[in-house]
Order: sequence, then C-alpha cells, then structure tokens
Amino acid sequence: MRDIEIFLTLAEELHFGRTATRLYVSQARVSQAIKAQERRIGGPLFVRSSRSVRLTPLGERLARELRVGYDGIQRALAEATAVAGRVEGTLTVGVMGALGHELAPLVSRFTARHPGCRVDFREVHFSDPFTALRQGRTDAALLWLPVREPGLTVGPVVLTEGRVLAVGADHVLAGRAEASLEDLGDHSVLALGQELPESWTAAMLPARTPLGRPVAPAGPPVTSFHEVLTHVAAGTGVCPLNAHVLRYYTHPGVRFLPMPDAPATEWALVRRTAAEPAPLRAFAGFVRALGPESLP
Repeated sequence: MRDIEIFLTLAEELHFGRTATRLYVSQARVSQAIKAQERRIGGPLFVRSSRSVRLTPLGERLARELRVGYDGIQRALAEATAVAGRVEGTLTVGVMGALGHELAPLVSRFTARHPGCRVDFREVHFSDPFTALRQGRTDAALLWLPVREPGLTVGPVVLTEGRVLAVGADHVLAGRAEASLEDLGDHSVLALGQELPESWTAAMLPARTPLGRPVAPAGPPVTSFHEVLTHVAAGTGVCPLNAHVLRYYTHPGVRFLPMPDAPATEWALVRRTAAEPAPLRAFAGFVRALGPESLP
C-alpha cells in the first residue's frame, strides 16, 4: 500500500522532491519504490530527465486503474474507523447534590461529539457513596479523592474546588471572615459515620489538625447535606464542605466561611473495574483529554 501511495503521489506531482515532502519520506525512498514497481511490472512507469518527470503510457494506465482501487480502499477504511469510533448508549453517573449541574456543560460537549450517547444523573449521598456503583445501578460515580476500594477504578479527575466551613449563625466563628483547618481542633465537628472508609472521610473531616490536635466528633452521624445544615444551624457542630455550596445553598441559621488553608477537593470518576461500557470508556477518555476543571 505504501508503494502504491508513493506511485500515485508521484503521478500527481511529477516531482520526486515534492512527492518525498508530501509523504514525509526521503527522495531515495521514492526512487527505490518506483524502481521496485518497474521491476515487478517489467516496464518503465516514468520517463525521467534532469528537468522533468512524466508518466509513460504504461504508467498513465496503471495510475488510472490503481486510483479507483486505492480510493475505494481508503473510503472503506475511513468508514470502518467511523463505525468503530461511534459510541451509543446511556451512561448513568452518580453525583452528590448540585454537582450534576456543574457537570452539565461538560456533558453537553460530550454528547455533541457523540450524539448517540445520553448521560443520566442519579443522586448518591456521602453516607453511602459506593453501593449504587457496586450494584450496577450507576455506571460511574463522581466522588472526592482518595478512593481506595477493591474492584473500583479511579480517574480521571473531573473537577477541583476549594472548601468552606459551615458554622451556625450564632457560633463563635460566625463573625469571622474565614476559618482554618486548625479551628477544627477548637470546636465540635459533625461526624460522617463509622462504616465509611477512614481514608475517604478523613479527606473531608480529618481526625487531627495540621498541628496534631485531635478533632472531636459531635452528635449522631449525618447522612445527607440537608442533615448537615440542620445540625449546624442547631449548634450541634461545625462541618467542612466543598465550596460549590456557596453557589447553590443558603440557610438562615448557617454561615459558610472560606478555608484558604484546606487542600483542594478533587472529584474523580469512579467505576467498577470489571465493567466499563463503551459510553463510559468514551466519556472517561473525553474528560481525560480536557483535564480537570476548577470550579469558581
């Protein structure tokens, strides 16, 4: 196929140098390919001189007939590639609260590229982040890192954002402009539950402050974002949250204080290692190519 391509290109260009440049090969490679074809066929295909290159009658006939077959092969390969790259089906992604809205622009770009795909969101709570995924009720889940669970594949990172501290309107911290991770050692902090992986909950609610002081859990474990707001407003404890809450939620008994020293939250796609349908594989590749988006 490469020798045929060289012959057809030279038949168009009638110039060894331009043919070599167009095909990203050396002029010697072009000459070798033409000589090999002439030996195989048993007759000259080009008349060469110091000033010009032109096709012989045999070369003109060969070029005319080869072009039909070559174009047909290229068309068939292009069509097969398009069919192989076509992705169709529904992708179900588990998300927490308003994060589905944050993903909407990304999903629109993905479905524009893959019109046969549809992306549906299903809400999951931080108190039970893995069950729907493991049971196959979602193809993937958007979860904060780190996730170190057997049978689950993590990545790529989709979104990153900062954090805030939710405090009651009457709390001693409520009058401050911002909070820090060290403040967690001075006040009761809401607990997320003991059945969750410690490495996962510790990313949001550390057991110790940066200076090593213990963080005291308070009240019954919360299971949803609205329970967090209810307990914070009641003065049960404070709670670190992700900064996107500022765009979507207000509560008369709660203030959100920026935490500039808190690490950024990374939200990544998590899916079952043993099951990766084509829409999910395409979406993960699409996200990976774009890189993570930083939420304002």
